[in-house]
Amino acid sequence: MLPDLGIVSRGIVGSVILFGSRPIESMRDIALPSDSSTSKRLLRWILNDRGMDPKTVEMGPDITSMLERCDGALLIGDRALSAAAEYPSSVQMDLGAEWKRATGTPMVFGVFAIRRDAPIDAARKAHDDLLRQCVMFEQDKRWRNEVVRSSSNSSGIPESRVSQYFDNEVKNRLDQQSIEGLEMFLREACGMPGEIEWARLD
Repeated sequence: MLPDLGIVSRGIVGSVILFGSRPIESMRDIALPSDSSTSKRLLRWILNDRGMDPKTVEMGPDITSMLERCDGALLIGDRALSAAAEYPSSVQMDLGAEWKRATGTPMVFGVFAIRRDAPIDAARKAHDDLLRQCVMFEQDKRWRNEVVRSSSNSSGIPESRVSQYFDNEVKNRLDQQSIEGLEMFLREACGMPGEIEWARLD
């Protein structure tokens, strides 16, 4: 894994949500999207932590068809943000908030990784480029506004909601607390033996 950067939620994430017509404790079956292994692992960990074992069905990520077939539906990304705005009463759980409540640590939804045989110079350049973009987003208001505008245009989500998402729900810095949450998720939800292998870029 590359150091310093990831997709981190310190509570409510807003873009990984369980929807349903009934509370999670009453769900007999849950539709899982076909486009996110991380979120599916996280939901299964949460269900197990609560002593629940509903049937799960993998489907395409469409909230209408998912909820026609199952009591619950897990959506991620732009689809989750849009569905939460359109069907607020159907939101049953924000998975980032539930992970933080259960473990006390941030949830890392994404990391940057390289192959072990990747040329170290190329990995260093990629890491430096990513870090520079992150710093620009944090420090250059004009650049940040352009990213928000572009994200809004491509997703159809209002700029105000995209801005709120970046301000309050998702960050791209891996600090020590985030790494502790990542290690816990990989160990407990993914069954990873051993420790994270970090790329040496120096």
